[in-house]
Amino acid sequence: MATRWGICSAGKISNDFTVALKTLPSEDHQVVAVAARNLERAQEFGKKHSIPVTYGSYDELAQDPNIDVVYIGVIHPYHLKACLLFMDAKKNVLCEKPLAMNAKEVKEILASAKRNDVFLMEAVWSRFFPASVEIRRLLAQGEVGEVKMVRAEFGLSLMHLSRSMNKELGAGTTLDLGIYPLQFAIMVYGGETPESITATGVCTETGVDETVVVTLMFSKGRMAVITTSSGLELDNDAVIVGTKGNIRIPAHMWCPTEMVVKGKESHYPVPEPHLPLNFLNSTGMRYEAEAVRQCLLKGEQKSIDLF
Repeated sequence: MATRWGICSAGKISNDFTVALKTLPSEDHQVVAVAARNLERAQEFGKKHSIPVTYGSYDELAQDPNIDVVYIGVIHPYHLKACLLFMDAKKNVLCEKPLAMNAKEVKEILASAKRNDVFLMEAVWSRFFPASVEIRRLLAQGEVGEVKMVRAEFGLSLMHLSRSMNKELGAGTTLDLGIYPLQFAIMVYGGETPESITATGVCTETGVDETVVVTLMFSKGRMAVITTSSGLELDNDAVIVGTKGNIRIPAHMWCPTEMVVKGKESHYPVPEPHLPLNFLNSTGMRYEAEAVRQCLLKGEQKSIDLF
């Protein structure tokens, strides 16, 4: 039986996620409804993606009994409200990253998922790419020995966008881009909590973090250095340095389609989209969608263990 998706918001990322779902078998994944802040936008989105049911409010989507899981694609200052709305309606949720604006909001979302006994996953799509799965396998078997250093960066020139300067709309490179190199380092070190965190950076006149460098110190003298910027175009690669060799993710470390392990290249292309995309390699969101399906089939109430 197909996993029935509801799409919350008719924005750019929701477009790409819906396109990505179309690369999966229709007997496994179906988009049955979409909701936007007004009915006209929802109907336009529905027509574009052949979605049979459209709603002019998120509340209507929350009450639809024919939905197994809701994909939340609103901007992150509204993640808390949207997550609570759908989970209180007993809907399973895949919420775009970052899950919330701060730790307090995250705890509130997690408590709601537990209280309502529903599935919840943050859409950190990078974790589900085949290259990421292979990295975890290689590290588990000790391919590069003991990892001593991780370096990862993600920077794009985004300051011309009005939202990138507005704190009220969730601006800031740490929340927007920095989550990717940070999650990469945490993944490499098996989910271990750093013993210390040192951060320095530059803020805009509106108080938004524009460029940030973070040093994470883990146990046994292992380190990670993270750079993120919404004002600079960086190389956007990542390197794992072990005692027996290196693993390198070239440019686009947040949506990896190639990897170099001790000098040997491997490629993992994503499927071609049937409609234009807004973001690079967005059909790669298919991997997180399939992971959600597998969790639901197994009756799991949280995302799969990735460490």
